[in-house]
Amino acid sequence: MGSRFDVTVVANNAEEGDEYIDLAVNEISRIEKLISSWDPNSQTSEINRNAGLRPVKVDQELFDLIQRAIGISKLSDGAFDISYASMDKIWKFDGSMTEMPKAEDIENSVSKVGYQNIILDQDSSSVFLKLEGMKIGFGAIGKGYAADKAKSLLIQKGVVAGIINASGDMNTWGFQPDGKEWKVAITNPLDKNKAFALMPVTNAAVVTSGNYEKYVTFNGKQYSHIIDPRTGYPTTGIISVTVFAPKAELADALATSIFVMGIEVGLNRVNQLPKIECIIIDDKGAIHTSNNIEIDKI
Repeated sequence: MGSRFDVTVVANNAEEGDEYIDLAVNEISRIEKLISSWDPNSQTSEINRNAGLRPVKVDQELFDLIQRAIGISKLSDGAFDISYASMDKIWKFDGSMTEMPKAEDIENSVSKVGYQNIILDQDSSSVFLKLEGMKIGFGAIGKGYAADKAKSLLIQKGVVAGIINASGDMNTWGFQPDGKEWKVAITNPLDKNKAFALMPVTNAAVVTSGNYEKYVTFNGKQYSHIIDPRTGYPTTGIISVTVFAPKAELADALATSIFVMGIEVGLNRVNQLPKIECIIIDDKGAIHTSNNIEIDKI
């Protein structure tokens, strides 16, 4: 998945711990083989190859993941969309861009994006992308899903506590050996070497999405590497979103969605969802939180 995974488990000894960690690593590798759009042998690649041609029968697990992703697209009014992979890559965040892309090119870049064109057939467990050249990708949900599956497997095997850290997507269960809650540091996006808060996380996931490392600036305005799949334009006004949720998959997807939806709509949507909380930091450094969250600043 192009991401680093760190697995921490509470075990009776190092040998037992290593066995559990190997189980988690194998499960993460299994998920990658299923959902990677870079692997030509994956079912996801098969779906993309047959866009506009025919439906592709897939494992129930992948079918269910796509179905949930479409559900999040509906919840977020299209701010989250796994067909974002169809976008033409006209924005570059490697320092090579010297001017804004043309409005016409931006509009054309999202012509094949649209979760409404992902057709699912429950009876045949098949997925069909209606438009030729259309693609799906799990970049904004895959890490979280893999972390959830690894956590679930380890709990099933009797591991009492641990953390799956998927490049900053934290998924915890149980307690530290001393009985204390796991605590997650929330990065200060204005100084990424410092944390501004420590948050206790018990049997839940926390995901932070930030644009403080990848962005471009034109006419004094900063454009994030997170692009609105509906318009083709990068998001502005937010530099960091942290989401707390029971599952990393959902936290992952919502963190990206809130960037696109913006502060007011994002907070309003989160406040309507049970057991979901978020912290948003805007481009002025101001902190905005959902209704039921308390920050212990450090």
